Amino acid sequence: MRKLTAVVAVLILAAGCTKHDPILPGERTAIFEESTTTVVGGVIENLPDVAAGSTNIECPYTQDSSNVIRNGNRKIFTGFPTNNSVKSTQSPVCAGKYVIAGLTTGEVVKVNPANRNVEWIADVFRPSNMTGGASVLDIVAPIVIDGNAVYAGGMGDAFCRINLANGKKKWCTPISVSAPFIITEPAAFVAGTNGILYAVRTSDGAIYWQTPIGKCNKISYENQIITACKAKINAATGETI
Repeated sequence: MRKLTAVVAVLILAAGCTKHDPILPGERTAIFEESTTTVVGGVIENLPDVAAGSTNIECPYTQDSSNVIRNGNRKIFTGFPTNNSVKSTQSPVCAGKYVIAGLTTGEVVKVNPANRNVEWIADVFRPSNMTGGASVLDIVAPIVIDGNAVYAGGMGDAFCRINLANGKKKWCTPISVSAPFIITEPAAFVAGTNGILYAVRTSDGAIYWQTPIGKCNKISYENQIITACKAKINAATGETI
């Protein structure tokens, strides 16, 4: 009987680890398709002097390591806690009357705090990571909203642009992210966990350029110059200054 129970349990678990893994209930959008990184090269034109900064908008909601979002003492969302996660401090982002948050389960959620309704759920990880790939899927880098675009990066090998209104994918590129990234339109600058800084084209997720920066978890942007720890990088070309 014990052997039969164990076999049934394994089959149920395997069935759950599909491309649309139901970690959270309800309608969801699997936004990452298996692909390789496309490097297009070239000089990035029309970069602004200041990066987008939606995370600077005052947002009164808090989030804990068990994926519970609160407004003061009131719970507005309860996610699925995970045993495998990294130590970090996540903060939800406000977009009008909605709250956008990244979870340790590798998902981004849009919640209406007034009625606690989950508007959409988007998976930010490669499907293979649910079937023996990365054991840590945390979204720890701050989410950035720029217009109707939600930019989110996770440790499940995905950096993505999501439609704010409906949670549908625009694109994802296979970059594992844990540090804050920069959105400048037409480019996003992302420090990968592999020690490489990527310039990602915001229109389609292709890579303009990539340059090694080593173990640096903090990048900043001003006047088309990226500061990555002690290094100064020309944002348009990726060349070290």
